[in-house]
Amino acid sequence: MTIKLAEIDTKYQGELTKEQGEKELQDLIKKMAALQHVMYAENKHALLIVLQGMDASGKDGVIRNVFSGVNPQGCTVKSFKAPTAEEMEYDFLWRVHKCVPSKGMFQIFNRSHYEDILYPTVNKTFEKKEIERRYQVINQFEDHLEKSGTKILKFYLHISPEEQGLRLQQRVDDPTKHWKYNSADRLEAEKWKKYMETYERILNECSKDIPWTVVAADTKWYRNLVIARKVVETLEDMDMKYPNLRSEE
Repeated sequence: MTIKLAEIDTKYQGELTKEQGEKELQDLIKKMAALQHVMYAENKHALLIVLQGMDASGKDGVIRNVFSGVNPQGCTVKSFKAPTAEEMEYDFLWRVHKCVPSKGMFQIFNRSHYEDILYPTVNKTFEKKEIERRYQVINQFEDHLEKSGTKILKFYLHISPEEQGLRLQQRVDDPTKHWKYNSADRLEAEKWKKYMETYERILNECSKDIPWTVVAADTKWYRNLVIARKVVETLEDMDMKYPNLRSEE
């Protein structure tokens, strides 16, 4: 099925109330913590969580709220910004591959290898031939990780331009959010149509084997709930077990 972002709501339209959703989220956070403990002890699986979305779509909020119960010893977060001078000396996946999770670990990507398609496409910094190659390489990369025991969950936080504008303005108005303010964010927001076109292609081209989940991110509590549900469901499907007591010979 082809994903068309214009046809997907950015706000939650269901009957679940915020109070109900937040209560369910707390239950899921407890389940996630218990399942993470088993994963860490079993040391057979790894979980990579990819968060993508426009500026102010809530990636930091997801990390802060959804994963608040996991043991820091078993979870790391990596934020991908513009490549450094050193990173530019290598292939574009070099900085990504060295950050994938080891067995027993959660790894959260705040932005990810998809930035290496997204930004060059919107800003035309690479030739089309190179960008096309990157789609193929990323699919192969993710397939390799999954076959090596790393489960990948990919979330696109779907926000409206109106909601983004409100959140970017909050970064100006609220002193506690000044540190998040970047004047370049508004310049990038002006390229909204091109970003949506590129994201839509990413969601379709890189979803055949490892599907994306598009999350209604205007509604913060629902955004968190959808992601928590998916993470817990995935962990439960792994059928993990604590290792047996080791006998000494």
